[in-house]
Amino acid sequence: MNTRFEGRQARIADALGKSANYISRCLATPDSSGAKKIGEDLAREIEETLGLQRYAMDQPGLVSKKPAVETNAEFVGSFDVWDDDTPLGDDEVYVPFLKEVELSAGQGRTVVQQSSNRKLRFGKLTLRRQGVQPSDAVCVTVSGNSMEPVLPDGSTAGVDQGRTAVVDGKMYAINHAGQLRVKTLYRLPGGGIRLRSFNREEHPDEEYTAEELISNQIIILGRVFWYSVLL
Repeated sequence: MNTRFEGRQARIADALGKSANYISRCLATPDSSGAKKIGEDLAREIEETLGLQRYAMDQPGLVSKKPAVETNAEFVGSFDVWDDDTPLGDDEVYVPFLKEVELSAGQGRTVVQQSSNRKLRFGKLTLRRQGVQPSDAVCVTVSGNSMEPVLPDGSTAGVDQGRTAVVDGKMYAINHAGQLRVKTLYRLPGGGIRLRSFNREEHPDEEYTAEELISNQIIILGRVFWYSVLL
């Protein structure tokens, strides 16, 4: 079996509190020896743990050992072939990217700014279905392995800047003193938050009080409403 796929299974098992063998049997193809059906309760638990849309596990072809593209497809809508010269359709909008920009004479310090040339096309219906105002939508690129197996390095996430209130267990984009980060957030008493990665073995939870959020320059940019992974 592909070692990369095995690693993902182990991290999913850890996140769910299940054995790696149990998860392996659940994700095996139906005709494989020892394959186990995913029941209703487990399917909903996987969706909640991985931040997937409810009933996403019911969609055929969601789990694949050799996918070309992984995405929470219910959020995406239909795709059309286009390039930079293709005119923007009446039902489309451009969504800009946020990026880290190094300050001149800043000794490696960065700030988060909107890119002037990088953008993605989104259907207005796709945004409307998620309750996202086009003016509030931005995209970010995930860096590093902290959000694997759900969001590997280089993944793209759509962020709704109109939703910054923390809902436990949902993914958010964060500006951490000029560094762009995507994490699952949980509220703590007194206005603090817990930052959680899917890859908790290498990236343990981070907890900040309300005062520490200010002193560490941590700003919640918005809630992730869409993501896409190119493998």
